[in-house]
Amino acid sequence: MANNGWTVDSNEALVLSLVRAQEDKQALGDGESFEEFHPAFTYPIYGEDEKIYGYNDLVIDFRFASGSLAQFLSVRYAGKLPASSTVDDAEGVLSSFIPPGYETEEEAFLARVETDATSFRPIGKCIHSYTRPTSASSEGSDADYEVYHATFEDPGFKEYHRKMQIFILLYIEAGSYLNEEEDGWEFVMLFVSHSSLSRKSMTAPAEKVRLRLSQFVILPPYQRQGHGSELYTTIYNFVLSRPDVSELTVEDPAEAFEDLRDRNDLRLLLASEQFMNEGFGAQSATTASHGGGRVQKARSHLRSTPKTGSGDATGRGKMGPPVDKAWSEKWRKDLKIAGRQFQRLVEMLIMLHLDPTDVQGTRVFRLQVKERLYRFNFEILAQMDKEERLQKLEETFQTVQEDYRRLLAMVR
Repeated sequence: MANNGWTVDSNEALVLSLVRAQEDKQALGDGESFEEFHPAFTYPIYGEDEKIYGYNDLVIDFRFASGSLAQFLSVRYAGKLPASSTVDDAEGVLSSFIPPGYETEEEAFLARVETDATSFRPIGKCIHSYTRPTSASSEGSDADYEVYHATFEDPGFKEYHRKMQIFILLYIEAGSYLNEEEDGWEFVMLFVSHSSLSRKSMTAPAEKVRLRLSQFVILPPYQRQGHGSELYTTIYNFVLSRPDVSELTVEDPAEAFEDLRDRNDLRLLLASEQFMNEGFGAQSATTASHGGGRVQKARSHLRSTPKTGSGDATGRGKMGPPVDKAWSEKWRKDLKIAGRQFQRLVEMLIMLHLDPTDVQGTRVFRLQVKERLYRFNFEILAQMDKEERLQKLEETFQTVQEDYRRLLAMVR
């Protein structure tokens, strides 16, 4: 552990574990463990520098019972400075962010883990299930996963959420706790057997018809196994099934989540035979992408928000280029995809099908992308002279195009 005198890195000092019952552990494969991993961030808890002062070889042992999320917290160290106002209270600071009543005796906690292994049941309604091969697949065994939907109206869920929400601070940059008094929060959680994997919440203001995906977390032991895509797809299909919801939006997504969202949304569109046939006529393809689109002037950043194209698809299908605005908007509403996201997806698909030898089509596509870049970034671009403005638009177009290639390559 990094140690500078009596100062330690709080990200390294904090050790997290999802603890399973002994019987469950026997089913794990070689090298498969869900214990002793570290957070991505601790600055919301221990300060911007993510340092804890006053200890040598500090370990903050923070464990959760898989499933029930019953908590155990213990602090140990090789040395500690005499108590003073400058020595940080490693346990006290963290304990202020979690519910009271956590276990401090290891034996009592492990007994609780064993009890919860047979008694815990997820709160809410199961809306999707799937299987994945386990690492210990010599006998062809699979692990069962279930996705549950819940709200604060479900008995016991508010208390469960209070144990779960610490992961927001530890894995979502600039994340913060929800206001339990606000109406409209909905939650979708992914479980394996009886073990809690991840947490994702959506919010929609009361009597509104747009759901905003606010927080999405897959804990490190379960990452890069396809669970994020399963969870996102389940949420999307859940939105499609609800007549009271018109659109799924995403609140300030991180880059990694943008990629996940883009890949899955593109696969959705590519898999729709009707959409692709209407868009490109007899053509067909399979791929996916993302979109960036940031123009800069000094320290100012311009965002890339798609605008619909205009005109007909003269013999090319409704995608053109340029895309047929009315046709595109109808599909966007039917699919309940946010406007910005849908237009980016359309641009990616056009680029995927565009013949590089088609000079006219390439020119129209470039103008379509630049048009929406210009409109969205109008306030910044308006401050530039014409030559600089054209240069920035071209630079941004090239950046967007390169990012589209990167994402399309992910789904080929």
